[in-house]
Amino acid sequence: MTQRKSVLRAHLVRGALGALCAFGAASAHADTWGIQLGPGVADNDVKKLDLGLVWDPGLQWWHVGGFHFTVVGEAHVAYWKLDDPNAIYPNTWEFGATPVFRFIKDAGWFRPFFEAGIGVRLLSHVRQTPFRTMSSSFQFADMVGVGAQFGEHQNYQAGFRFQHISNADIKKPNPGLNFSEIYVQYNF
Repeated sequence: MTQRKSVLRAHLVRGALGALCAFGAASAHADTWGIQLGPGVADNDVKKLDLGLVWDPGLQWWHVGGFHFTVVGEAHVAYWKLDDPNAIYPNTWEFGATPVFRFIKDAGWFRPFFEAGIGVRLLSHVRQTPFRTMSSSFQFADMVGVGAQFGEHQNYQAGFRFQHISNADIKKPNPGLNFSEIYVQYNF
């Protein structure tokens, strides 16, 4: 178990160093803030409503074919509702943060993108039913998605994400949850 935690820490440190190197090589533009709202559904009768605060520092690098890479930071608060009749805690809160990497179109009124990120989450309750538990409040949240920014000033954004939440076998059992989520965002 200790060796697994050491390997996990090493991967996190390498990822953080890689992100810092990428930021150092990136060009900076004006930063933007946004508010994101997204409903989602998961297996085992779990529904979620997610509220996010998004910071786009305006970093761009690796311009390729009219697209570029960028990163945004997201902080989330989500409410889970479990519709299972055997639910012990039918209401769970999720808190967390995720750096999201995007490959987005450089210019235009409509700018499609692909995105991916790995973040951390804390859950208010881990036991869902007598037979199902997330085992630990600390969870990882990895996601992939597609979407677009649009509007004259790029104030609007919409997308679809597939998100997996689990504790990476830090504690067992580790059933995880797979959410499908749509979201809308307004950028200030």
